[in-house]
Amino acid sequence: MHPQQRTHLAIRPELVGIVTAIGDGEATATLVATPEMAADERGLVHGGFTFGLADYAAMVAVNDPYVVLGAASCKLLAPVVVGDTMVATARVTGEKGKKRVVAVTVTVAERVVFEAELTAFALERHVLDA
Repeated sequence: MHPQQRTHLAIRPELVGIVTAIGDGEATATLVATPEMAADERGLVHGGFTFGLADYAAMVAVNDPYVVLGAASCKLLAPVVVGDTMVATARVTGEKGKKRVVAVTVTVAERVVFEAELTAFALERHVLDA
């Protein structure tokens, strides 16, 4: 049985995607690039939307109610254009105390467009309660 999503439950899917799979320390999310994401008249999608999808998949892979992003090292490898379907696959690769390291790859069809290593923290309470 797959775990249920326990974090980022108020996310608007049109902004950062839809979770399509959750496993133990893994998650996949999909986002279709819309015209509102275009940075120019040729339909080039702003990289922030690709990053947002990757971040969302990473947080769901950690799947802690109080997970927050602490750091990111990423590479934008290929352009995304309006109409593309981006798929982010995230996997927790390291855990020490509250710290989680998550590897994320975003693809469009068979093409890798984004790779990242995100550092997240599973906190004891909501970050705004600190």
